[in-house]
Amino acid sequence: MNKAYNESGYLLIRNFLNDSEVSTLHAILAEFHRLWQKENATYYAQNAVNSAYLTNNQYLNDKQRQVLFDFIGSEKVMSVVNELIPEQPCFLNTQLFFNPMNPKQSNYWHRDPQYHLSIEQQKSALSASEVIHFRLPLLDEPGIELVPGTHKRWDSTEELNVRLEQNGHKNDQALSQGKIIKLAAGDLLIFSANMIHRGLYGLDRLAFDILFCQPDLSVIQFVSNDTLPTAEALKNIENSDAFDNTIKLKSR
Repeated sequence: MNKAYNESGYLLIRNFLNDSEVSTLHAILAEFHRLWQKENATYYAQNAVNSAYLTNNQYLNDKQRQVLFDFIGSEKVMSVVNELIPEQPCFLNTQLFFNPMNPKQSNYWHRDPQYHLSIEQQKSALSASEVIHFRLPLLDEPGIELVPGTHKRWDSTEELNVRLEQNGHKNDQALSQGKIIKLAAGDLLIFSANMIHRGLYGLDRLAFDILFCQPDLSVIQFVSNDTLPTAEALKNIENSDAFDNTIKLKSR
């Protein structure tokens, strides 16, 4: 598993969740999405395609949050996390991905770090600590398109022109090395945040992302305390290591 991920930057595990697990997560996250849309109506209408901080207490009650914490810290999830991040894996964040309100809105190629790092810093990030997405579609969806191997290498001329919309290119253009991965409810797609990728809109897209990372304080410092389980909540989690590691680092 680790070798395959290191080489390509992604892993696909079909039917990772059973129907009951999908149903439980969908009920909670659909409610989160409903409340989030209500409070963020203007932003949603403009161009939003994702929300974040699902485990804080703004939209979900303690019981609902505990279900999410228990799932993230389940042996089922953490056994995979530990394969990919063997030493002190840390919980970073959660996100929910959905279709834009405007059905004609284009998707876009990107690397996650491009929104807060310079070009030179983005290059350096390819050999630095890594952030890993665990994407769990809760409904069948078109999936994601990615460029395998770009978690470890810099953009080709074509990729850079498209991703950064240089020399007359647009970031929704096709890339010659792009690979489409269709996803069904219950699948698990694991991919590097450093990788060039784009979400594919359509169908009833609702995907739950859990982000994990290596124990890097420069990354962990941005984790909101509100998204972490309380000491009481931690007691009920099957494998709380990722939460524990984050909490310890933040307390330094």
